[in-house]
Amino acid sequence: MSNDLIAKAAIDRRLAEIITPVIEDMGFELVRIRLMSGKTTTLQIMADKADGGIEVDDCAEISSAVSAVLDVEDPILDAYALEVSSPGIDRPLTRLKDFDMFEGYEAKLETAELVGGRRRFKGMLAGVEGDEVLINIEDQGEELTIGLQFDWLSDAKLVLTDDLITEMLRQRKAAGAIDETKFDDIETEGSVEEDM
Repeated sequence: MSNDLIAKAAIDRRLAEIITPVIEDMGFELVRIRLMSGKTTTLQIMADKADGGIEVDDCAEISSAVSAVLDVEDPILDAYALEVSSPGIDRPLTRLKDFDMFEGYEAKLETAELVGGRRRFKGMLAGVEGDEVLINIEDQGEELTIGLQFDWLSDAKLVLTDDLITEMLRQRKAAGAIDETKFDDIETEGSVEEDM
């Protein structure tokens, strides 16, 4: 299923249909896709792992797999450059589960239509309830939790805060620490002896 936050324009949605199975087979998820036309046409693909932590090598793998499929399907008429990237720290929130995953972090949400006289909402994400994204906002000095239908959203992204940076670094360290222990196991199993 493709929604407007992942793929806005009709061509983006068509490309998402072609690319999503390829990326998912490789164990990744499509976060966002945009075909940008300027002086040169650029296809921007943002991908991630289910638990976060996509690396540069992963992006290169995705890039070559996607290129191969697009060469066959040929949906883009012009010559284009392909850019595959990770979502970054102040990442776009494009799937309902993203709002759940980043509960407690600050975000900016935008709706296509006016909701209660406004289209922009900034506040702390408060999880998901059914198809609604909950966000704590300040309204005339009062703290309110409001629910916005996921379908109403035209744009949503995390705000770069110290808390968010700290959490992302913690996740990276945790991933690194797991790798280090694997590495230690390999060393101790081998015949290499080290003075401790």
